[in-house]
Amino acid sequence: MTRPRIEEQSASQIIPAQSHALDVPNVRNFRDAGISVMRSGLLYRSGSLNRLTDAGVERIRELGIRTVIDLRSGAENKVWPGQQHGLEVAWIALPALPDRAGLERMGLSDFSGFDGKEWPVDPEKLYPFMAVYAGPAMARLVQELGRPGVAPVVVQCAVGKDRTGLAMAVIQSLLGVAWQDIVSDFVQSNIELALAAGPTSFVDEAGVTRYSHPVSEDLLRSAMDTIGAEHGNLTAYLQAHGATPKDLAALRSLLLP
Repeated sequence: MTRPRIEEQSASQIIPAQSHALDVPNVRNFRDAGISVMRSGLLYRSGSLNRLTDAGVERIRELGIRTVIDLRSGAENKVWPGQQHGLEVAWIALPALPDRAGLERMGLSDFSGFDGKEWPVDPEKLYPFMAVYAGPAMARLVQELGRPGVAPVVVQCAVGKDRTGLAMAVIQSLLGVAWQDIVSDFVQSNIELALAAGPTSFVDEAGVTRYSHPVSEDLLRSAMDTIGAEHGNLTAYLQAHGATPKDLAALRSLLLP
């Protein structure tokens, strides 16, 4: 799964020719993920909706969103539950990092490798880690997106940068989006989250001060290379975690013209 390297310009500086950001009050990093060859208005990405206001709800209604797919852990959701304000959406929890209770709810029964795993703080370690341990969530994401009546859908994590960023890159790659376009969309999080100047601090669900780091092409490449080394390609990766050829066909039918 070798990717062409984007030359002459740092990936953290690459800016899409057209921004896909949308104004949803009190929701960070809300964007249309339907870029390049993909259909727009069906797949959105964002940070957590836990600070959603009535104004934000109205905007989400305008976009016609029917489903929220939440890649956060159960602990995050317990501290920062999604604010729905009467918004009539289906809420699907697909924890993308080790979370045994969440994985059990997803129907996973083999927990070898999941128990006792701490999420790496260092982004250079986090991305290969996510590629390995987010496999079940990525496969279920593909399955859910292809189900009738699910779209339009927004996929969220804490800030819509790492877990959501990798998930969107997987979907976009699967659908044939050019690598440069995928990277451009991925690093737009640096702009939306004001990370271009470097890491910013935040308090996590346990009350611990941590740092949110900028994303780059190299980080995304490390995850994709990990998938490639283990499975050969994205299709095999997703099928190894339960997605079927029928699921992949349904995803393409939904998001490609």
